[in-house]
Amino acid sequence: MNFLEALKMSFTAITTHKLRSALTLIGIIAGVASIIAIMTGISVIQNTIEKEMSVLGNTTFQVQKWAAGGPVSREEMRKIMRRKPVTVANADAIRERVKLVDLVGSELWSFGYTVRYRGQSTEPNKTICGGTPEYSLNNTHYIGLGRNISNEDVKIGRPVVVLGYAIAEELFPFTDPIDKVIKLDGRKYTVIGVFEEKKSAMGGNYDNYCLIPITRFQQIYGMYDNRGNARSVNVTVRAKSPEVLRDAVEETRGVLRQVRNVDPREDDDFTIFTNDSQIKSFNQATAGVKMGAFVIGIIALIVAGIGIMNIMLVSVTERTKEIGIRKALGAKRKNILMQFLLEAIMLCNIGGVVGVLVGFSLGNLVSIFTGFSVSVPLEWAIGGLAFCTTVGLIFGMWPAVIASKLDPIEALRYE
Repeated sequence: MNFLEALKMSFTAITTHKLRSALTLIGIIAGVASIIAIMTGISVIQNTIEKEMSVLGNTTFQVQKWAAGGPVSREEMRKIMRRKPVTVANADAIRERVKLVDLVGSELWSFGYTVRYRGQSTEPNKTICGGTPEYSLNNTHYIGLGRNISNEDVKIGRPVVVLGYAIAEELFPFTDPIDKVIKLDGRKYTVIGVFEEKKSAMGGNYDNYCLIPITRFQQIYGMYDNRGNARSVNVTVRAKSPEVLRDAVEETRGVLRQVRNVDPREDDDFTIFTNDSQIKSFNQATAGVKMGAFVIGIIALIVAGIGIMNIMLVSVTERTKEIGIRKALGAKRKNILMQFLLEAIMLCNIGGVVGVLVGFSLGNLVSIFTGFSVSVPLEWAIGGLAFCTTVGLIFGMWPAVIASKLDPIEALRYE
């Protein structure tokens, strides 16, 4: 008997005992679906977060006082609070002394403001960014209408503003906003531009902020916030090419340590981060969840494998006389072994395929409820099916060996 004949007989045995096969499949489907669903859900979230974190280009990094992902402990929070604020002068030092960079921008932020135009008013939840002309390029948020703020705007603190897309849509749904005068936090500004739409699946405010010259921001809001804390500048820095990004970061670190008088024995009193460093931190944070999901899925599949082994043992008992007849007609031991082993592997893989489809469907429910992009992690599907084959091979081996060792005379006598 060749392989195809054994495969056909195995399939016939599975379809003949539909209820038993269905009950066997439930365990495999549950095991595979659980791990695929969890991994798909994580993949959906991870892909979206990585996209959101990639607001900086592949040549840009940022310098700031605060930790990129927020402090992880009270001790770290206290340590960061003691840091001196990053200043515009620090940004100027980078611009003048770091040779591997070509764009250096400065940003100051403040939150919770209202924008008005004639009788229309937004909710008091808009953000003001005081920035330099480099803001748009360094943050990959480009001007869709009008122009960007200029060096001259910054130099004289001109009352001009670039509106976020959502703000412009709200206040000027049927009108060109360029050169219109709005009131931002009760002060008049001339609209010179509108940013391109940049939606955030995670509720970010990319389309709900206003960009004004950083000097204007400093004139109005000063260098201290409402709580009396010194404002710290976010400095965005673009390396001349992706190849020199790492060297540019290190050169910037050296310049900042020097101008901020950091002792050689002390750690940096500022944070430098890139897209890759943020994404790496996120992946480290989710590693435990992935491992937990993997372990749960493996346990479920092992339990299902034990169920398959028991059902296959029952099948051997039920088909003892059939095995005896086949052996009496010349079937060899390896033929019987192949048939029962293939039956177990086919059962596992049928359950695996169904489990993968169910898992993808369940995992992508996250995208339906959150607006995140759909994800299909094929590597986990392939891994799941490979593991199903392994489970079928391991847990189907014992029943197959027992079946192949049956004495044909004793088997024929079995009732």
